[in-house]
Amino acid sequence: MTRIDALRAVYDRLDRSAVVTIMGAVAAELQSIGHRPNFFYLQHAMGLASSVGLGIALSKPNVPVVVFDGDGSVLMNLGGLSTLARYKPSNLLHVVFDNESLLSVGGFPTATGTCTRLAEVAAAAGVPRTACATTLDEFVREFAAAQQAKELTTLVAKVDAVGPSAFVTDLGLLENRFQFQRYLQGR
Repeated sequence: MTRIDALRAVYDRLDRSAVVTIMGAVAAELQSIGHRPNFFYLQHAMGLASSVGLGIALSKPNVPVVVFDGDGSVLMNLGGLSTLARYKPSNLLHVVFDNESLLSVGGFPTATGTCTRLAEVAAAAGVPRTACATTLDEFVREFAAAQQAKELTTLVAKVDAVGPSAFVTDLGLLENRFQFQRYLQGR
C-alpha cells in the first residue's frame, strides 16, 4: 500500500475533521489530492503532530481531529503516545504511516523495520484503541471503524517507502495557519 493511495481512500471522510499532518511527504501528498481549509500542514516540527492534534482535540472536544503522522516522527517523540493516553481525547484519530524509514529526510531506516511495533507501543502506553493495517482495504476499514468508535485510536498503516518528488507544499505557512485558525474558530 502506498501512503498516497491510503490518503486518497479516506480523503472524502476528512471534510468534517480538523486534520493535522506532519511535515514532508505526508503533507505534500495530502495537499496534492486537494487542499481544504481544515487541513494544517505542520512544518519544521518533526515529532509534534500528535501533540498539536492533542491540543486541538482537548480545546475543541466536539470537533473530530485526525492526525497524519509518520513512524520517524513518532519515534522522535515516543512520549507523545503516553501523553495521548493520559488525556484520552475521544475525538482524536492518530494515523501513523509506517514506511520503516525517514523518507522525507534521506530515507534512513527506522527501528520499525527491525523491532519496534508502533501499534503495540501505543497500546502499552495506554492508548485504548490501536490497530495495524497492512493493506488498503484494512486501512479503510480500520479508519472508518476508528471514526465511528469515538475513542482515542492510533492506527498504524504499513506503507511502501515511496513518496513525491518534492517534500514541500506550495501553500505559504502563514496562509495555512490563518486558514486553519479561521476554520477552528468557526467550529
